[in-house]
Formats: sequence, C-alpha cells, structure tokens
Amino acid sequence: MPTEPIRSPRLNEPAASSGGLEDTQRQNDEQRDRTRELSLLKDEPPAAIHGYAFLRRLGDGAFGSVWLAREENTGKHVAVKFYSHRRGLDWSLLSREVEKLAVLYTSRRIVGLIDVGWDTHPPYYVMEYLENGSLASYLANGPLPPNEAVRMARAALQGLVHAHGCGILHCDLKPANVLLDSDFEPRLCDFGQSRLSHEQNPALGTLFYMAAEQADLNAVPDARWDVYGLGALLYHMLCGAPPHRTPENEQQIRAAQSLEERLAVYRRILRGSPPPQKHRHVAGVDRRLADIVDRCLQVDPSKRYPNAQAVLDRLIARDRTRERRPLIALGIIGPALLIAAMAFIFVNAMTSNVEKGQELQIKAALERNAQAARIQAGWLEYELYAKLSELEDVASGIGARIANDTDFKATVSALDDTDREEFVENMTVRIGRANDDPRKHDWIQLLDQAATKSDERNAERHRGPDTSWFLNDHRGYQLWRRPFNLSTIGENYGWRDYFNGQNREDERARLPPIEQGHISIAFPSQATGRYMVAMSVPVRNAHDQIIGVLARTTHLGEMPVARILPEMEVGGSAKEQAGRTIALADTREWQLLDHPWLTEHAGDKLIPAEQITGTTRQAPYEPFALLELPEEIVQELDVMLADHPGAGSGGVDFSFEEYLDPVGNIERADAAAWRGEWLAAMSPVRVRETLWMVIVQERRADSLQPVEVMTKDARMWGMLFLVVTMSLVGPLWFFVSRALQDRGSPYWTSRVVRRNGSNGTG
Repeated sequence: MPTEPIRSPRLNEPAASSGGLEDTQRQNDEQRDRTRELSLLKDEPPAAIHGYAFLRRLGDGAFGSVWLAREENTGKHVAVKFYSHRRGLDWSLLSREVEKLAVLYTSRRIVGLIDVGWDTHPPYYVMEYLENGSLASYLANGPLPPNEAVRMARAALQGLVHAHGCGILHCDLKPANVLLDSDFEPRLCDFGQSRLSHEQNPALGTLFYMAAEQADLNAVPDARWDVYGLGALLYHMLCGAPPHRTPENEQQIRAAQSLEERLAVYRRILRGSPPPQKHRHVAGVDRRLADIVDRCLQVDPSKRYPNAQAVLDRLIARDRTRERRPLIALGIIGPALLIAAMAFIFVNAMTSNVEKGQELQIKAALERNAQAARIQAGWLEYELYAKLSELEDVASGIGARIANDTDFKATVSALDDTDREEFVENMTVRIGRANDDPRKHDWIQLLDQAATKSDERNAERHRGPDTSWFLNDHRGYQLWRRPFNLSTIGENYGWRDYFNGQNREDERARLPPIEQGHISIAFPSQATGRYMVAMSVPVRNAHDQIIGVLARTTHLGEMPVARILPEMEVGGSAKEQAGRTIALADTREWQLLDHPWLTEHAGDKLIPAEQITGTTRQAPYEPFALLELPEEIVQELDVMLADHPGAGSGGVDFSFEEYLDPVGNIERADAAAWRGEWLAAMSPVRVRETLWMVIVQERRADSLQPVEVMTKDARMWGMLFLVVTMSLVGPLWFFVSRALQDRGSPYWTSRVVRRNGSNGTG
C-alpha cells in the first residue's frame, strides 16, 4: 500500500478537515500526538445520538473521529463525524464545512449531508456512508487502467464543476478525499479546506497534490488550484503515485524545520523539477489524454486550464474524437477493411460453431455410450452375481456329502501315496465313466450333475456354456475337471488367484484357499492354452472346514458382453447403435477381458508379445502378452475411482473423448480397424471385491460426421456472403461520408453530453 505523502500539519488527518474564512487552524507536533492518543483511548463514540446506533470507528483525525452508525428508522448506514478534540478548535470551522456541504447536497458527485448536531457535546454532523471506502484504498492495489482512471476523473470533475458553480473551491483534491459508492462511482468529500471563490484567506492542501502557488500562507484561493489537484489525482491513478513524489523529495521536505520552510522547499521542488513524463509511457494513454494531464500540472497557473469545466470539456472532446476514430478509419481503409473484418468474423464464427457442434456431438455420443454402459454394467453385475451364487449353492449342497464320502477321502489321500501318473490314470477311468455306471463314485456324480444342470440353465438363458468346471482339494491339487483333461488332474494350483484370492499369481507360492466367493484375474489355461477368468467358491464340510475349492471358467472373448449391444434400446438410430462396440476390462491389472475382436478370434492362440506395440503385461510363465488399457487412461481412471470409492453399476460413469483401443496396437491386418481415436464411456461393475469396467465406444470421426457436413455448407455460404458484401461497397461509402459530415452536429454533441452528465455538473 503506498505511503501517504507528507502533508502540512493541518492536513495530516483528512477526516478532521474543516475550513472557513478564518486562517487555517494549526497544531504543533505535541498537540497532534495528544489528539491521536485521545482518539484511541475510547472504544465508545464520544456521544450518543438519538435515532442512530453506532457500529464501529472508521477513523480519527486531528479534531475528532468518524464513526459508522445505522439509522434506526430506515436501517441505512451513515458516517458520523464528531468534533471531540477541543484544544485549538474554532467552532466556526464546523459551521463552515457544514454550510458548504448543505449548499452542495444536490450533486450526485458529492457526499451528501444528512444531519447536524450543533448543540451537542461534542458537536457532530451526519453524512452518507460509502461502503467501498476511499479512492486511496482502491489505489493501494496499484494504478488503474486508463479508461477507468478517466472515468474516475470525469466523475470528480462533474462534482468540481458543480462546486465551482456554487462558488466553492475544494482546495484539497487527493485520493483520500474521493469516496466510492456501492457502484464504485466517485464522490467528493471533506470540504474542510474549501474556500469561497471570493475569499482571500489561504488554504493549504496536501503535498504533491497542491499547486506550487497554493503552498504559500499568503496565497489567494484560485479555481486553478483544483485544476492542478485534479491533474495530480489523474496522474496518480495512471502511474500509481502523485507527480514529483520521490524518496529524495520527501527527505528534503522532512529536513525543513518549520511549516514555512517545508512549503518553500515544496515550491522549489515543483518549480525546479522537469515536467512529469511517466504517464506518457503507460499503455493505453493516448496523446490527447497525456496533454490534458500535462496542462493540468503546469507549474505556471496561467498555462493551466482556467477551471474544472475547461478540463471536463477537453475530456468530452477527447471522447468525441475517440468515438469518431472508427468511422474515420473505416472511411480511409474502405472496402478492404470491411471485407477483412467480415471475413475475420465469419472465420471465427464458423470456427466457434464447428467447435460448439463438435462439443455437442461428442457430448451426445458420450451420453449415449454412458447410458449403454450403465445398462450393460447392471446386466453384467446381475449375471456375475447369479453365476457366483449358483456356484455357492452347488458348493453348499455337496460340501457335507463329499466330505463324508470315503472315496473322496481316499482320492485326496492318494495324492500323497501315489505318483501323479498313477493318480491321473486312476482318475481317468473313474471320471470318464457314465453317470449311471454303479462304479462311478457319488462325489464325482454330484459334481457332474451340477455342471450339467448349469449348462442347461445357460442354454435356457441364452448364455454360452462355461469353459470348464473343476474341484481342487484344500491344498490346491485338482481332483476333478469337466471336461476332463490329463494335463491338469493331479496338478497343484495353490498359487493360482482363483484358489488363494490374492489377485496375483506366483508359481512358487502355496497359499491357503479362499474364504468366500472370488472372481480371479485373467490367467492362461494349462488345458486350452488361452486366457480365461475363473469364479471360485470354498467347499466346506459339516464342521465349516474348507475341504476344497470349486470353480467355473470362461475364456476371454467368450463372455456375452460384446454381443448384446445392438439389441439394447439406448437411443440413436440403428446406424448409430451398430457403430458402437462394447468391451470389458479388469481394474486390477487393467486388462481387456472381452472385446469384439477377441470374440471374433476366440479360437486363436494367445497373442505373441512381439506383435504388441503398445502397453502390455507379459506373464512370467508364458511367452505371451495380455492387452492392457493405455497408461494415460489408466492414470485418469485410478484418480476417478479414488474419488468414488465403492462405485458399482449405475453409480458413476467415466467418459473419454480421445480413447485409444488396445486392440489397435496389435500388428495384424485384422486389428487395423481398431486404430485411431474413439469416444468411450465406462461404467464399473462390482461383484464382491472384484471391480470390472464396461467400455462402450464409438469412432470419434463417425460421431463428428454431421459437423463435417455442416462445415462444408458454411464455407459455401461464406463465399456467397463475400460476393454480397462486395456489392454493398457503394452504399457503405455513402453512409460513411454522411456520418463524417454530421460529426459536429448538435445531435452528436448533445448525445456525448447526455452520456457524460449534463454540462458535467451532475
């Protein structure tokens, strides 16, 4: 915040300013210090005033204090100025200030007088309260833009013109004496140093804001003092500080021993310094505005504007010239300027409309995709829960029975007593027998029957069959599998995720079985050589002890997710629906579990790692890679899911305007169709602790096709517009010439005057 400039002792505190025909009242340093101490001693106002409730102290001055109060009848806030410091106070000063405010109350550019208490102790007067404070506070953040500074100066000039018209000179213009109302419109205040135009008594202003001839105890008031003050005020608004105020100049003034010496030093500084030039280097300050400031700040009063009205007239003339400038430029540049401007507008408008159209198309596509993803996520969540529940029902129904089956116990024990080849040979015979074969043991028949019923239910619900069902004992050894496979029976899979539920796989690990239903991460099948996902549940005996793990599997690409979208009612035309595809990813490793391309190539072997060009994960036990979502998409999804913990189907959607399909990274001709940018919406599917993500996507280029058609039509109309514009050049020249001829008409002048305030008087 800029420091307040050095002032004469009389003007050290602006809140206490007053004036009259008498000489300016002065206090020495001891008196000023004492009055400040007294003003700070009390937190209560000096006196109670009927009809007003005091709220807080606004400031203190040499002769009293200013308080914020509320008018009890109307609730309006007002400022109350008490003259509470009696020492050296001439009560006629209060009378003079109030009389001048009463004369000026009709101006909307001067703070209004509301009430006066002559006979109270201490005396006071009530004026408007302007909540935005003074212009000095407003300037604490730095200089103003030139247009704003000119607006403020014009408003202050309107108040000065009104005051001068009433025969009153302000004599102390500065930022602290300009208050801002609720609309940040300036209002002049503090007429304590003001003089009537015919008075002969001096009135000291504030250093660096008062003219050189005013800084004299024998000076005669002059309207040109206010002209200089207005120039210093405008200079401060443009440059951030008043003219001539530098640390060196302030030091020279402080070094003086008396008021007369300080005033003499101040006059010498102004008359010996070169004219201020900083305002001419401010961006946005044109030559006319700089000339107005220079003339206001002339040290020789005869070279200044004679009064405030003359300054206001120059500002109005400047505005008139600036308003006329576009017409002059248009008349000089002519058709080329018009065509260039129209072309610029057209190009920008078309660009804006294209961008807006693309934005709307993308938004609509993402909304359709999000709706489809929500529907699919809800359906898939239901199906997964149904399959897992079915598996749990089977495990619950057979657990106690197979636990007590002597052959089951013997089978489990046989893994410890025989080698694997003998065990596999034995199980091949037993599992391969028909269900009605009396030699087929009960526990195997129960499992076969459960798998058969599941296949029947899948067919009824138009689901694809499971890839396999199998049972491992509590140590991880596979005892039974349907369809039977020699390569897996008798093998230990305690390290598989479907067995231990750790969401990871390590062949060296032998971990305890799962405690509840679980959906595994994708893993390569030893039997089929393809990746699959398993649902598994613990099998418990009558004593709630886990005796094994029952699981069912599905190959990646064979889940029904990617095949139902065209049948869904999700809005859009049949072409729009057919252009959308659906995929499925596991959030634990962000791997694709299902995709139209995987469905099409469901019978293919795993994709060799050397054919993948994008982000992949290579399993430690197979020389093949799984497809993963792009890393930048994964990072965004991780953040989104962290912001929505526990998200499930229908709860939240995630959309991406530039999604890259992982299939597009496969270096195969049949994968090229999946390259490029897609619009994708994703919806989570949560089953127990497993979180999958349904992905509905459509090509970005296909979605934006209507916008491309619109752009071509717009270009055609633009060319037509250029032709029509060229044909209007003649009439344009005619109207421009008429406008330039009428630039000095009474209509023009009255319009400018009306906009700026009638005659500048407010």
